Amino acid sequence: MILKNFSRLWDSEEVRKKVLVTIGLVLVYKFLSLIPVPGVNVSAITALKEYLSASQGLAFFSSLLGGGLENFSVVLMGLAPYINAVIIIQLLGVVIPQLEALKKEGEQGQKKINNYTRYFSLPLALAQSYGMILLINTLISSVGGGTLIDTKNFWGVVLPAMICITAGTMILLWLGDIITESGIGNGTSLIIFAGVLSGVPGHIGGYLSVENYGLLIGLFLMTLGVIYIIIKFTEGYRKIPLIYTKTGRDERSYFPIRVNQAGMIPIIFAISIITFPSLIGQILVAKSSGRLVEIGNFLVSNFSMNNPSWLYIGVYFALILAFSFFYISIVFNPSEVAESIQKRGGYIPGVRPGKETADYLEHTSTHLNLWGGGFLALIAVFPYIATKINNAFNFMDISGGSNIDFLISGAGLIIVVGVILELIRKVDTELKSYDYKKFY
Repeated sequence: MILKNFSRLWDSEEVRKKVLVTIGLVLVYKFLSLIPVPGVNVSAITALKEYLSASQGLAFFSSLLGGGLENFSVVLMGLAPYINAVIIIQLLGVVIPQLEALKKEGEQGQKKINNYTRYFSLPLALAQSYGMILLINTLISSVGGGTLIDTKNFWGVVLPAMICITAGTMILLWLGDIITESGIGNGTSLIIFAGVLSGVPGHIGGYLSVENYGLLIGLFLMTLGVIYIIIKFTEGYRKIPLIYTKTGRDERSYFPIRVNQAGMIPIIFAISIITFPSLIGQILVAKSSGRLVEIGNFLVSNFSMNNPSWLYIGVYFALILAFSFFYISIVFNPSEVAESIQKRGGYIPGVRPGKETADYLEHTSTHLNLWGGGFLALIAVFPYIATKINNAFNFMDISGGSNIDFLISGAGLIIVVGVILELIRKVDTELKSYDYKKFY
């Protein structure tokens, strides 16, 4: 079946061209991730790579956003500014009536909101690039890696580096738009997808280098099992029954509410927050004295991704769950859905139209989101819990790595599975369109 679909894929010149465009633009992104920022101390990049290999949190944060942090590249920030801009614009839509009105204008209104988001991404990327340059430079200096970039020379070194990093983010955004329009799938998701997968060979190589084949096979089987569970959970939804009476006779339909409504957004938020206490702690330990050093030691010992404490696991779990509820409260408006159903002459059996329908939808969404957000959080923290249990009972030898993790991190698996399912649906649609066109 797979070979047959692959053959059909290449029989269509239009679909084949879209696939090749997608692959080519992803390769362009990977090439950009190898180009270092002008003015960087190339010899210190080795120290940066060593630091990232020891700091799983920062490395995963970089890959999660499609960045090229390991080479201090021009796409250092990845799509982080754009993702932040999307969230901020959505938040502003709650408090600014004009933005809220644009959402109701359909496709044209959404185009305007997308343009505002891209415009806002530019200054946000410039500001975030400065903060990232100072943060990474301070961290590398604190571990004896030397000076990555001369931060004292703002106009001659730092500002050009900020402009290059900002340009890199905007180029990635442009590549993502081209993939969306001329390729297969959502370009932004595919860039993040490629960033997450880029770390898999190194992860596998770590176990092969210490000849820990038994654990590698076990993790491979666990990864397959978790992928199956994620697919079932991601595709799961609850059907809210609807009856429409405008046509003169009852027509039955349903309104689907997904169990995993927030997708990968809560994980990105949680990772961006949970990563920084350890980084700040390392800076305090290296640059401060007295009480600040004690605070720094507390942050490093309790919020390290390499050796996470139960406090870290609990905070990480709570952040994902909280951001899941927060994000859904912004993007899902039960009052608007209830109004739309009522305008089309529909109602939920046993529930009055209007406010009662909105309350019913909100209650159902909240209930499902409790399971969906909890599932996301559990998948993300499972490797850390498994490592804690293994350290206590010594079930397996984990000399190949400090943590038991899937071949792709739990949070990364959510992203990978989501993007692959989206690609499958997109390719299937293109193939059906190709089969239909053969008749005219």
